[in-house]
Amino acid sequence: MAYTPTLETKYKEEVAPALMKKFNYKSTMQVPRILKIAINSGVGDAIADKKLIETALDEISNIAGQKAISTMSTKDISNFKLRKGMPIGVKVTLRRDKMYEFMERLINASLPRIRDFNGISSKFDGRGNYTLGITEQIIFPEIDIDKINKIMGLEITFVTSAKSDEEGFALLKEFGIPFKK
Repeated sequence: MAYTPTLETKYKEEVAPALMKKFNYKSTMQVPRILKIAINSGVGDAIADKKLIETALDEISNIAGQKAISTMSTKDISNFKLRKGMPIGVKVTLRRDKMYEFMERLINASLPRIRDFNGISSKFDGRGNYTLGITEQIIFPEIDIDKINKIMGLEITFVTSAKSDEEGFALLKEFGIPFKK
């Protein structure tokens, strides 16, 4: 028997039927779903210290469970001592099983570890996609706090097939993402 992530099973058995009922869809193909999760982090200080990119690559790879790649600058900016082609960020895109596994770890283990946590804001981009900004990477259990030399933030973008913000919000809410009241 093939392995199926818990949240994928939850989507098929609970989320999709609930959304079909709420939005009166005629077909299961109309029900929005999460297409991918993109995680990225800008490491602007990497201009001065090249080891920061390697550290960021390792940390984001550990968090995502998939190898991350570094992003390069596209143009020269003399005020920032930036040259074209220098590594200035890290990104990784998760799909299918790894996406569901990461989302489950985020909801159940990482978000509850944020200090004074009372839910995340519900600002969507107008097309049903949601970006969550995290200020410290130490909320993830995969990160060893003793080995950190710099606290970095990161962005997690949930790309959905929803047509509107209302549908995207309902989809993520059904998965159990804790939005503010």
